[in-house]
Amino acid sequence: MKETIEYIKKQIKDFTPEIGIILGSGLGDFADNLEGVRIKYSDIPGFETSTVAGHKGQLVFAQVQGKNAVIMQGRYHFYEGYHISRIVYPVKVMKKLGVKTLIITNAAGSVNKSYKAGDLMIITDHINLMGVNPLIGENDATLGDRFPDMTEIYRHALQNLAQKKCKELGIPVQKGVYAAMSGPSYETPAEINMLRIMGADAVGMSTVPEALVANYCAMEVLGISCITNSAAGVHPTRLSHAEVVETAAKVKESFKKLLVSVIKAL
Repeated sequence: MKETIEYIKKQIKDFTPEIGIILGSGLGDFADNLEGVRIKYSDIPGFETSTVAGHKGQLVFAQVQGKNAVIMQGRYHFYEGYHISRIVYPVKVMKKLGVKTLIITNAAGSVNKSYKAGDLMIITDHINLMGVNPLIGENDATLGDRFPDMTEIYRHALQNLAQKKCKELGIPVQKGVYAAMSGPSYETPAEINMLRIMGADAVGMSTVPEALVANYCAMEVLGISCITNSAAGVHPTRLSHAEVVETAAKVKESFKKLLVSVIKAL
């Protein structure tokens, strides 16, 4: 961690980020035109390499609406074969750099039959079905408590702010529970039916580890899913990652407007 922080600070000088943003599949364009410092994950000591299409794999340090931000332009996933501790390492780095608010985005499949591709969903809570908890192992007391409370991972105030901004911008929005499974295979129709019975509205293969650790690190968390497809069994069409990236690209302008509006109001 010390080596990671020292390397990054050499690149960003006296820039101190207060907001962290994790951009999901197909949503990385948000950071493309920002002026700032870009550092490839592969160049950062302790970081891994993102191997999934739609994830550029770099940190972007830039101002957004006058706020200092660090943006993960793409993430890495548990299904890529990395240990769960590596998946959440960038979140711990953000905490050490000074980040207080973390906005996590993802592409997700709709479990709720009333949702449609292209909808945005504000995450109200999550169900961890990945089979692993990123806090397992020796606890770092400089980051958080051994047994953190999970009552309000996704802050109600941030949920309400995002919903308010969607209304002002005329962006259709849903609010719901996100379920995380390990992937990389998509879920079976029976699994989707199980998730629906459990109370999930959307499903994906990320976000939960990062949100869990951000909450542990006492960060304020806002989660936003881009509903890119109907999950297995909701409609007869077969699922593909190409569809996920394509749908995310179609709603990226609305997504950008929402992010900018929320950040401005923080």
